[in-house]
Amino acid sequence: MIKVQLHGVGKTYTAGVPVLQDVSLAIQPGELFFLLGPSGCGKTTLLRLLAGFLQPDAGTIEFDGQDVTGLAPEKRDAGLVFQNYALWPHMTVFENVAFGLDTRKVRGEARQKQVMEALEMVKMADYADRKPASLSGGQQQRVALARALAFRPRLLLLDEPLSNLDAKLRDTMRSEIRRICKSAGLTAVYVTHDRREALSMGDRIAVVNQGRLEQIGTPEQLYRTPATRFVAEFMGPANVFSATVSSLAGGYCKLKTPFGEMTAALPAFAVQPGTRLTAIVRPESVRLEAGFGLNGFPARLEQGAFLGEFGIWELTAGEGRLTAHELCPPRRDEGAVVQAGIDPAHIILLETP
Repeated sequence: MIKVQLHGVGKTYTAGVPVLQDVSLAIQPGELFFLLGPSGCGKTTLLRLLAGFLQPDAGTIEFDGQDVTGLAPEKRDAGLVFQNYALWPHMTVFENVAFGLDTRKVRGEARQKQVMEALEMVKMADYADRKPASLSGGQQQRVALARALAFRPRLLLLDEPLSNLDAKLRDTMRSEIRRICKSAGLTAVYVTHDRREALSMGDRIAVVNQGRLEQIGTPEQLYRTPATRFVAEFMGPANVFSATVSSLAGGYCKLKTPFGEMTAALPAFAVQPGTRLTAIVRPESVRLEAGFGLNGFPARLEQGAFLGEFGIWELTAGEGRLTAHELCPPRRDEGAVVQAGIDPAHIILLETP
């Protein structure tokens, strides 16, 4: 396992249109680190820079303090897992996994041992003599992972490895990939646009937007305390509304909102009466129950959807509109008026641009 550092990394394909701008971050040894963002934001370019397939136009890349910016891919000791598996159809599973060892001139018993250890790690040892065409998508992805692990890399790079799998297989492979990375003691960088993958698997996540790092943190930090509106909305459903500070008391502030006066915990930045803010509330933080005290308000149920374990309601209240997610939802009628409420601790306050 290694520590990976980027210092002011930039990359441009077309003059005047940077793909990455001044990217600086540190990935700790043994960390499963996610690059998360929408298509075209620069996350795959960043992965290719780490692999050595591309050279940055600015900045440096270090592995354990060694500058590897100009080092060829084969000398970086990094294993790669691609979105499309990239398995050789004419080779057996064993031969596919051994391919990286063959290029490194690993022979004899060492080759046999390392291939079988990698296959056992991904639970594919019994399929060593099979061809890729006879395997399911999930099994092929395991073989691709075994191939990347066979030569015992210091760094594992994964580029949208689960995007071609169905939903059930993706859920299974998420926990498997995390288990494998942790049991092998690997530093791993994982690119995805799927926030659920990042939230469920990552030690830390870097949210990338238009070539810049918006925020880096743990899954809980990014979801519960986003630094920007983009991060808040990209990490999950969010109710966004304007709020104005009316007064301060202790560690709380009173807010004027479209739903009436509300109380929220003071943000990390300074505010005063009259400060205009952007308020964000997750749908699961909008509670629908009788007798809600602080931050309670009447709301009309406009439209609902039952999704099994939870229900979704669109509410109107005062001059605003909110979405609420309700676990184990009771039967409710559209058009009914309920007492809704929001815990002050669940109101995220951001500076309004």
